[in-house]
Amino acid sequence: MSKQVLQTNNAPAAIGTYSQGIRVGDTVYLSGQIGLNPETMQMADSVEAQINQVFLNLGAVANAAGVGLNTTVKLNVYLTDLAHFAKVNEIMSTYFDQPYPARAAVGVKELPRGAQVEMDAVLYLG
Repeated sequence: MSKQVLQTNNAPAAIGTYSQGIRVGDTVYLSGQIGLNPETMQMADSVEAQINQVFLNLGAVANAAGVGLNTTVKLNVYLTDLAHFAKVNEIMSTYFDQPYPARAAVGVKELPRGAQVEMDAVLYLG
């Protein structure tokens, strides 16, 4: 099975030694996205704006694979303040249809670039 690297200008460029996404067969692995605007590479201001930008960024990489976010089977959410978990749920429901993907939410001390939220995902295309 071959490995296909996913790259799009509609999501922030990688700021480290990783790819935005990798497709292997019918599975797509999306790297963690934070609330960076891909045009300016500036962080969104509020936690709500960061959450929305993260979903937009993940969606852009999913689109580079030829699919949308609704093919997500697993979503990992990393928050510097778990008090924002309810906000993630509220905003997530506007980006996904039921049945929702499996998900984990983890509280972390800090994230790159001072982000308040980061998410990565696994998509299944089969």
